[in-house]
Amino acid sequence: MSSTGCARSSTSQACSGPWPRCAGPRNKLVRAVTTRRLEAFSDGVFAIAATLLILNVAVTGVKPLDRELIDIWPSYVAYAIAFLTIGVVWANHHTVIDQCKQVNRLFLMLNVIFLMLVAFFPFPTRLLAENITTDGARAAAIAYGVTGALTAVMFNVIWLYASGGGRLLRHDADARVVEGITRSYLPGPLIYLAATLLALVNPILSAAIFALVPVFYVVESSFFGTGG
Repeated sequence: MSSTGCARSSTSQACSGPWPRCAGPRNKLVRAVTTRRLEAFSDGVFAIAATLLILNVAVTGVKPLDRELIDIWPSYVAYAIAFLTIGVVWANHHTVIDQCKQVNRLFLMLNVIFLMLVAFFPFPTRLLAENITTDGARAAAIAYGVTGALTAVMFNVIWLYASGGGRLLRHDADARVVEGITRSYLPGPLIYLAATLLALVNPILSAAIFALVPVFYVVESSFFGTGG
């Protein structure tokens, strides 16, 4: 077989299957690169954001220690909610990248915006911890909810961009798994939006819903195996 024939055969094989690997436009925004550096950078941001959360748990020394350790219970709760949330988002992000054979510059930029929101989480977490029992509870819960909603929206954006038409997916990606992941991630922004609106009426109940979001995804992932 001639070299031309081999090239055509290789192209035909690459373009077959549920998620064709045919190269599209080769400009700088869509030129494919491996996921290795993206994973390393993303893991670093997640680790730092999760670690910074503990700085929101502190005593002032104004009251007796035993009393203050009890009085700062909102800090413990906010820390647990935010840490679990970041942990679940990290696991979901791993699922997304695991489904990708490659990424491109546009995906990298979308991922940077997503990570910017992840890194912002310690701030609304601190607001929630310091104000959930005060008159500032409503504003604190709204700040946390808006951050969560925007993060969930960007998470869906990067997944839908990667999975749309199998753009960045592995050649052997199972279409049913891809659809299941999409269904799993879509409720996130709506849940956060609903909880944020609820904060206008009942900030405590709003915070409770924030706490249930990571639990929902842990249970969903365990039962349905979609990595969501």
